[in-house]
Amino acid sequence: MIPIAAPVIDEATINAVANVLRSGMLTQGAKVEEFETAFAAYIGTRYAIATTNGTSALHIALLAAGIGPGDEVITTPFSFAASANCILFCGARPVFADIDEPTLNISPNLIRNRITPKTKAILPVHLYGQPCDMKEIIKICGDSNLILIEDACQAHGAEYGGKKAGSFGIGCFSFYPTKNMTTGEGGMVTTDNEAVAQKARTLRNHGQSEKYIHQSLGYNYRLTDIAAAIGIQQLGKLDESNSRRISNAAFLTESISHIPGILPPTIAAGRKHVFHQYTVRVTNSFGLSRDEVQHKLGAKGVGTAIHYPRPIHQQPFYRQLGYNDRLPVVEKAASEVLSLPVHPRVTPADLQTIVQALGELSG
Repeated sequence: MIPIAAPVIDEATINAVANVLRSGMLTQGAKVEEFETAFAAYIGTRYAIATTNGTSALHIALLAAGIGPGDEVITTPFSFAASANCILFCGARPVFADIDEPTLNISPNLIRNRITPKTKAILPVHLYGQPCDMKEIIKICGDSNLILIEDACQAHGAEYGGKKAGSFGIGCFSFYPTKNMTTGEGGMVTTDNEAVAQKARTLRNHGQSEKYIHQSLGYNYRLTDIAAAIGIQQLGKLDESNSRRISNAAFLTESISHIPGILPPTIAAGRKHVFHQYTVRVTNSFGLSRDEVQHKLGAKGVGTAIHYPRPIHQQPFYRQLGYNDRLPVVEKAASEVLSLPVHPRVTPADLQTIVQALGELSG
């Protein structure tokens, strides 16, 4: 089976972890600081604050930005639930705006329609590794005096107009094993704002300004030096890894564009898509539904996944909270999207297998 994701862990990474284990400094220490410095330089921000995972990065980014009870934050319903859940963690309310076709990212035009006097921030998600329309979103934030918090958990190295995702506002990244780079579990907040950075550092460490001096309610969101050692190695290979993803994606798009009912992803102008996922839309291919196509590909040894089968606003928990929005574009997309293997360990032979399996759907 060609897996939908496969992290690349080489001997240099194993040795880096072994060196940390031998050092005896296992929790947050010098390696975390080294990783933060390198990651901030890569993204192009003044500060980077490492956390336990992408969810905690989103949580403390929102808190550091001053999001709290009574506030509204506009975001996309087409993402992993953590994007919206972290808004709830702060006592604020997620407000969902529908997405644009064909990028499947949040629609700037529809964001404007959702702004109320309670709106405090916009939280766009750079879905699948393609940046949102940041020019328009930044304009909206400026016009309405809103905070911009980027969910870049799938967009390590992605660019809009030559500028890295996560550098436009307060950026949030995940280093889960399926991401373009991993630390096992881990996250990062990026920002140019010194006050936000300081607040985030305090929040991730039990609200301590210094040891045993607790200035606020905080959390244990510290990254370990073990994870940071992995992250340093992964960051050094990120551009090469992304290039492989982009090359694999280009081959797939060229090879499958003629197949009826299979719509390859679209890359919007001025954006560098780093293909955390290569996600097609299945629109009745050879009379087959998306789920039938997924089953047939699995039978031929091609691993797939659906990101995401049910939008956040339709999740049972959100229905219990009273969400009953009708968001037609995202609801249609959720019934059609199917992710294919595109990661750096996909070989040329694997790509041929994927293309052949798709071409044989009618059989």
